[in-house]
Amino acid sequence: MTAILRAILVVLSFVSLTGCLFQGGEKPYSGPAITAIEVHKADRKMYLLAGAEVVKTYDIQLGGNPVGPKQVEGDGKTPEGSYLITHRNPRSSYHLSLGISYPNAAQVAAAKAAGKKPGGDIFIHGQPNRRRSGGGDWTAGCIAVTNREIEEIYRMVNPGTQINIFP
Repeated sequence: MTAILRAILVVLSFVSLTGCLFQGGEKPYSGPAITAIEVHKADRKMYLLAGAEVVKTYDIQLGGNPVGPKQVEGDGKTPEGSYLITHRNPRSSYHLSLGISYPNAAQVAAAKAAGKKPGGDIFIHGQPNRRRSGGGDWTAGCIAVTNREIEEIYRMVNPGTQINIFP
């Protein structure tokens, strides 16, 4: 009886682990390691890079007030500068998300000097888990893609990957 129970537990553990590895029923990413992400706000494009090679290109949506760098909480701007992907969030309010290390120390100091908060919780994410209507730029400062695209990006990009966000 103990051997059967042990076998069942091994199978259940494998199924559970497989579910984590194969997000959305997809196979894990097996292409070149993504070493950097570039976001070009004006073009509404995001590029995943392996060294100097562009591996994938995505159309993106930004904060509702996208021109210029994010400076304070609630300004509707997407940050500009160099950051890191901090973590993966499978339980996001949006369909999956990848954390971005905004704000840095200089951005915190600048906002504080202005008597404001710098904001935070900046992510690359999919669409909201609750329906929204309309198109165009709509996030609070994040970088949004389709749900299918974030599933792909989520598999390809690891925490620690550099992300450069250009005007």
